[in-house]
Amino acid sequence: MPDWGALVEQRLAGLALEPEERAEVIAEVAAHLEDICEAMLRQGKTEDEAVRRALSKAGDWQDLQRKILTAKRREQIMKKRVWQLWIPGFLTLILSMVFLTVVYRLGLRARLVWSGPNEILLYMPWLAGLPFFGALGAYISSRAGGSRTTVLFVSVFPAFALAFAFLMMFPIGLTIERIMGRPVDFSLVAPVLLKDGIGWLLVPGAVLLGGGLLAHLLLSTRSSSRDAAIG
Repeated sequence: MPDWGALVEQRLAGLALEPEERAEVIAEVAAHLEDICEAMLRQGKTEDEAVRRALSKAGDWQDLQRKILTAKRREQIMKKRVWQLWIPGFLTLILSMVFLTVVYRLGLRARLVWSGPNEILLYMPWLAGLPFFGALGAYISSRAGGSRTTVLFVSVFPAFALAFAFLMMFPIGLTIERIMGRPVDFSLVAPVLLKDGIGWLLVPGAVLLGGGLLAHLLLSTRSSSRDAAIG
């Protein structure tokens, strides 16, 4: 039997990957071709014929090489997106909601900041802690190589998540209306959402963004100072 690793490595000589990734890809392709060759031998083919047919299954090696590189690039982009966006974003959201639960359990209630027909309530202790969570999310995203837009989006991720939950109330309301056969008066629901949106979305989002901006500026300043020192 031929050395399948050597055969594949020779044909994928131009595969521009990191050494560990390259060795992993070559080993996977070699194992796949070896399995095909063994299947051919069990069918009664000669070794030369089995090897030839197994190699032909790979098709155009240049095309295979391009497909592998494309797949690896997409995989790297997905990994970066997970570490730069989703993990810090959901961490910021979870910490914000856990802190809100703690604040509520401690008996600290919302404070009325605007009276009248559309009164606005704000959880001041909760808002006081949000800059730290926004800064933490921004820091984690930045350390993972996130762009400025990604870093700032991560810092306000809880506000966007809550906004999505608020917006989902409309299709849910329409679904309930169809099921129950009762009309939902959105002229009454909209002012409530607007009022709650100020206290739960706009103000918290601005506070989270403030923490994210501060963290981003501090990290940018530190990076610039380090580059200047090296230069």
